[in-house]
Amino acid sequence: MAHELRQQLKPAFAIIGRPNVGKSTLFNRITRTRDALVADVPGVTRDVKLGVGRVGRAAYLVVDTGGIAEERGELAELVTRQALQALDECAAGVFVVDAREGLTATDQELARSLRRSGKPLYLAVNKSEGMNADMLRAEYASLGLGEPLPVSGAHGVGIDELIATVTKGWPRTEDLEQDDTAGGIRVAIVGRPNVGKSTLVNRMLGEERMITADLPGTTHDSVSVPLERHGRQYTLIDTAGIRRRSRVTDVVEKFSAVKTLQAIDAAQVVIVVLDARDSLTEQDLTVLGGVLEVGRSMVVAVNKWDGMTGEAREELKRQIDRRLEFVDFAETRYISALHGTGVGELFAALDEAHRSAYIDVQTSDLTELLYRAVETHNPPLVNGRRIKLRYAHMGGKNPPTIIIHGNQTDSVPETYRRYLSSFYRRALKLTGTPVRIEFRQNENPFKGRKNPLTARQVKKRQRLRAHIKKNS
Repeated sequence: MAHELRQQLKPAFAIIGRPNVGKSTLFNRITRTRDALVADVPGVTRDVKLGVGRVGRAAYLVVDTGGIAEERGELAELVTRQALQALDECAAGVFVVDAREGLTATDQELARSLRRSGKPLYLAVNKSEGMNADMLRAEYASLGLGEPLPVSGAHGVGIDELIATVTKGWPRTEDLEQDDTAGGIRVAIVGRPNVGKSTLVNRMLGEERMITADLPGTTHDSVSVPLERHGRQYTLIDTAGIRRRSRVTDVVEKFSAVKTLQAIDAAQVVIVVLDARDSLTEQDLTVLGGVLEVGRSMVVAVNKWDGMTGEAREELKRQIDRRLEFVDFAETRYISALHGTGVGELFAALDEAHRSAYIDVQTSDLTELLYRAVETHNPPLVNGRRIKLRYAHMGGKNPPTIIIHGNQTDSVPETYRRYLSSFYRRALKLTGTPVRIEFRQNENPFKGRKNPLTARQVKKRQRLRAHIKKNS
């Protein structure tokens, strides 16, 4: 079963480079995100950013090794350590340099360290608009990383070529498509080290299948275990614990954020385990943001709930309501994996989240709900003209994706997209899953015509033709 899981996982590549060369801009361009999905949540910091690649035909994940620019000390050493940790978990690395600043000593030192990794490496020369390719080739030949690939993360130039080169020979999305009924519901169990993930798996299985100990990092890799309950099949995936990279000091406790994201991506429902006694940490929010990035349905399990005072429980509930607003679709269950309290309720929440993630709705019903949503709250005006949303249809499952067609859809603000997502989720009674909204711009049927007919002229012609036909 573990071998089967590995075959389903998407490969990943790391974006590496010194600060301010444009790694995050390149990451956002490849993942088609403007920022990390939890960036607007107060108190969230990320040592790395993990995302799903959305450029090209291959199926892959992307790691941005940013976030180190604010560190102090020996810059080259810090950059090298973080880059090598990320590269070690990936299938390849993209080394980014700044064409405007030119080759630096830090670039050269980092390139030497990266070559020793033995991983495939590709050189992306960012901010190279208008520069001579031969000059770039000559300047960066000393790095020993092959042919420079000119790109512009800010303007999207050269991104398709970069991805095609890096992912050549990698499986395509359709190659990794899985039979959603094989092995039952795939459930990934994720969280920081020592929050009780393996204990929860054992409790759900009813036997001591996983190795557990009261030490962070006991589980070193993702392991999948089959389970049957009340005639329904499940596959439980216990992942290595997520912890802040700054706390990784030895091989035993090192976690793999990439493998965790791969397991999340392979799952259908994710249980995010929190430790009630540690309160809600920034790392918990980062884990939740990773699940949201992939778009999986989820259940939040607050573990070690037993033994807490009533006052402490109420304070934790208030904190969860306040700080987990960005995943308000997720069901929260308060459990004790050690003693089994509340664990049975998790299965009901998992089943409901899975049902919601794979819902199928007719186009007519989605369009009717769209009209109701617009009637309740109209889209804003753009340059004095109202955005018009015409019809909606299903565009995918897990997460449910609704595609809305209309005019000026590229001007729909993010706040209205979130409103529509919440409206559909409530109207369809979906629990535990996000709803993605995508917009499509209607083609203008009169585009290219010198003198397009007005609606009044069209009706006049129709009446004339009807009159001629009636009297002919």
